[in-house]
Amino acid sequence: MSDFSYDPFDPAVMADPLPYYRVLRDEHPVYYLPKWDTYALSRFSDIWDALRITDGTFVASEGTLPSAAVLQRHNSGPVADPPLHPMPFHANFDSPVYESVRRCTSSPFRPRSAAGWAERIRTLANERLDELLPRGTFDLTQDYGGHVAAAMVCEFLGLPVELASEVLAAVNAGSLAQPGEGVEVANSRPGFLSYLTPIVERRRAEGADGSVPIADSLINFVLPDGSTLSDSEAATQMLGVFIGGTETVPKVTAAGLWQLAEHPDQLAAVRADLEHNVPIAREEILRYTAPAQWFARTVRRPYMIHGTTIQPGQRVITLLASAARDEREYPNPDAFIWNRPIERLLSFGHGQHFCLGVHVARLEVTILMQEWFRRVSDYRILSESASRPPSSFQWGWNSVPVDVHAEGG
Repeated sequence: MSDFSYDPFDPAVMADPLPYYRVLRDEHPVYYLPKWDTYALSRFSDIWDALRITDGTFVASEGTLPSAAVLQRHNSGPVADPPLHPMPFHANFDSPVYESVRRCTSSPFRPRSAAGWAERIRTLANERLDELLPRGTFDLTQDYGGHVAAAMVCEFLGLPVELASEVLAAVNAGSLAQPGEGVEVANSRPGFLSYLTPIVERRRAEGADGSVPIADSLINFVLPDGSTLSDSEAATQMLGVFIGGTETVPKVTAAGLWQLAEHPDQLAAVRADLEHNVPIAREEILRYTAPAQWFARTVRRPYMIHGTTIQPGQRVITLLASAARDEREYPNPDAFIWNRPIERLLSFGHGQHFCLGVHVARLEVTILMQEWFRRVSDYRILSESASRPPSSFQWGWNSVPVDVHAEGG
């Protein structure tokens, strides 16, 4: 790396970004990418401080995960919010539209509501294990965590749980990225909306009485100009739950079980008290394995960092995965330590766009691991067959095959 350059869409970066992140943190904490007119922030504290600013300095009007096609268009000044109609995903708006629509989708994910899902998640996990364990060999990401997470998304949105496998496959296909381009969600959106728009149509016909909270809230939502959302616009606002609720938890769970299998002493310590120790280990697993690499903002007001002034219209990408390996925040960050003290975590973001489903996601990872350890006395990760496709965004293990020996069978 003597002739160092960083680009999130570079095939070499997409295949393994971690060495690049170390150079960025040590030598280029504010790194300019002239091709995209974008600055990359790589240190934990810099990202934490930037994301906590909610005064309009940073906006997501070009998307929180813009593709190369978006970034190649350079701006000459501040970028306005998009028009209300046809309404794009609400994360593209600044306050108050963003927060108002977000509240429509939040009711199942508030702390008290999230806790109420525990038994349902536990039931789904055990039903899935009942089916998988007799096989002996299966995929941790897709067959176990992926199926349970997708089933929960179906529950949240009002889809039949029987569609979980289809939902999982659709989201997996939509998160793949091509070198040089990044993830282009717009290409997958029609497929996603084919599941979501009929929900809105059905609920509108049935009266949207609140019994399907997310869809009904969006149908009844009134925008600041007095207008309401069309069926397709309301469905578009459900994409965050549909995608985010499906793709991250399975990758985190599978990678966490893999890390513990590679550290038998740590695995034994976690097994010694599942109720107490799995939630502790979960936080280190989130730090060490969370697959999201970065999110973007567009600057609306001048922002100075490390002597560099980022001008309105330019972009900032916050490298969350780099922050997770920052030795300034985490001593010996490349080591997996199940009970590492963690005071701050960026795996769910920070500030205005903090992950909507954080409480449910933590609960799902915890229960998936607890039920796994209760039912599986021994397992071996078939690492030679694991798959981690190159990606500018969700750089996670899409496939983690495992061989199991279940207790009593």
